[in-house]
Amino acid sequence: MTDKYAVIGNPIAHSKSPFIHLAFAAQTGQDISYERILAPLDGFEATIFELIKKNYKGVNVTVPFKFEALKFVSQHGAVNPLALTAGAINTIRFGEDGTIIGENTDGIGLMNDIAHNLKFDIRHKKVLLLGSGGAAFGILQPLLNANPSLIVISNRTLSKAQEAAKIVSGLIEASQTLAHPSDTTCMTQSYENLGDNAFDLVINSTSTGLTDTALPIPNTIFAKNCLAYDMMYGRETPFMQQARASGAQVTDGLGMLVEQAAEAFYLWRTVRPETHNVMQQIRTLS
Repeated sequence: MTDKYAVIGNPIAHSKSPFIHLAFAAQTGQDISYERILAPLDGFEATIFELIKKNYKGVNVTVPFKFEALKFVSQHGAVNPLALTAGAINTIRFGEDGTIIGENTDGIGLMNDIAHNLKFDIRHKKVLLLGSGGAAFGILQPLLNANPSLIVISNRTLSKAQEAAKIVSGLIEASQTLAHPSDTTCMTQSYENLGDNAFDLVINSTSTGLTDTALPIPNTIFAKNCLAYDMMYGRETPFMQQARASGAQVTDGLGMLVEQAAEAFYLWRTVRPETHNVMQQIRTLS
């Protein structure tokens, strides 16, 4: 019997998730269906309960429901620690016994893209994270787990950056009781005070690319052999243009999109798909 999955959002027609997951299913021999579901802005919970009633096995969650998904699963099921740190859920599993489990695969997807596809080793590197919205919070713990020497979080509103840094500092402190405690340093800086620093990895988690807005950041932040990663995909953003002109290796977030989907697929099906060909297919279609 075909197992049913879906992605829920509003808007949702643009989502590439059905293409990605059905490609994974064909590749791995999994019998699934996967569709886009447009949920009313005030109807996320009702939509989830309707899908459970129809025996769906799981859903992906996209804008604007990731935060509401955390609230829902916190009330009705169990939340994975990564999702708690992120403050958002993008993947939900529905168990045969009625259990509901919420996960966040965004950060793992980003780290897998950087490490496996781009062959960039974050260990002992200096990392700059631009932005402190939901996208940034989703990657904090996986980024720390990659063991950079320094994480600097920068945002237009410094208090938001400090909020994110507080989470990272708490994770660092908690790690001191482990066999391999983190030796990463985390700090915040405003955009205008970044000029004296150069970073090995610069991650843009802001949505400025949607409006073709340039960030007020100096060219000097891009160290020699720097990787500049924009979490947006499908367009050349002002951040990417600036990084390229400054000599950085530049990439968009398509790899993160496919890798976070692969992690969700693995959580649902316990089979890990190959991602490279799917990425190439999407770039061909775009």
